[in-house]
Amino acid sequence: MSALKILVIPGSLRTGSLNAKLAAAAVDELVRADVDVIKLSLGDFPLPIYDGDLETKSGVPKHAVNLKRMMSAHHGVLIVTPEYNSSLPPLVKNAIDWVSRVQDSHESKGQVFRERPFAIAAASNGRLGGTRCLQALRLVLSACRATVIPNQLALSFASEAYDEMDRLKHAADIEALQAMVRQLIDVAQQMK
Repeated sequence: MSALKILVIPGSLRTGSLNAKLAAAAVDELVRADVDVIKLSLGDFPLPIYDGDLETKSGVPKHAVNLKRMMSAHHGVLIVTPEYNSSLPPLVKNAIDWVSRVQDSHESKGQVFRERPFAIAAASNGRLGGTRCLQALRLVLSACRATVIPNQLALSFASEAYDEMDRLKHAADIEALQAMVRQLIDVAQQMK
């Protein structure tokens, strides 16, 4: 049986991002679980704001096609996103919008969302830990007919959640991360 492969997508490009730190913690947890994991940067897949007229005129941008193919090469996906104004940041929403438009010759549009599970997480300095953003992200992914696992991680007071090595330091946060990772692995193995 081939090794399980999970793709981790941080939804922030900001230097020192609390969400990039959470994505790195998730990568470490996945590696400990003996999973092949790749963490990418959406900065390597620059996309214009989704526009149906642009799509009609020029087609789907190559970076959207490449991002979709990267997702297709993995058995599961974890998106770790900041919360902007109680919702998704444009970087994450726009990437999902473009990827949902990619259609390779042997598949339907958005098929990449239907064939693998997604896990979602957020880190925020607020008390709610990005919960409102995760609700919005779950809704968007569900509209793409993705399987979004029930366990999610909303990391509250995130600037105080990491030690000097950028590892999670509170037992409850570590346990929540481990539970989410375990469930993503279990569902990915079932759907593989």
